[in-house]
Amino acid sequence: MGFMSEFKEFAVKGNAMDLAVGVIIGAAFGKIVDSIVKDLIMPIVGAVFGGFDFSNLFVALDGVPEGTAMTLEGLREANVPVFAYGNFLTILLNFIILAFIVFVIVKQLNRLKKEAPPAPPAATPEDIVLLREIRDSLKK
Repeated sequence: MGFMSEFKEFAVKGNAMDLAVGVIIGAAFGKIVDSIVKDLIMPIVGAVFGGFDFSNLFVALDGVPEGTAMTLEGLREANVPVFAYGNFLTILLNFIILAFIVFVIVKQLNRLKKEAPPAPPAATPEDIVLLREIRDSLKK
C-alpha cells in the first residue's frame, strides 16, 4: 500500500475526523472560557480584593530604567525581566474553570448515555444438555 493511500485511509477514518472536530471546538471553547475569566470573573475578583487587576501583578527582576511606566506592558517594552505572577494566576483560574466545565459536560454525557442491554446468556453446549438429561433420567 502506498504512502498516499495509507494517509488517505487514515485521514478519512472516523476517529481522525472526530479528533479534528474536537480540537477545533476545543480551541473555540477555550477562547470562550478565556473571555469569561478575563472579562467577567477577574474584574469581580479584583473588585472584591480592593479593585486591582490580577494580570498586572508582577515583580521587576532587574533595575527599571528611568522614565519607564511601571506597568507590565511598559516594563516588557523596556525589556525589563519581570516575574508576572498575576498573569499566571489568571491563566491558572482559566484552566480550573475549563477543567470544571469539561468535567461537568463529561459527567452529564455519561449520565445520558444509554447503557448497553445485558448480553443474552450463551446457549448451553449440546453435550452439557445431553449430560443433564442423562443425570435427570438416572435420578428417577
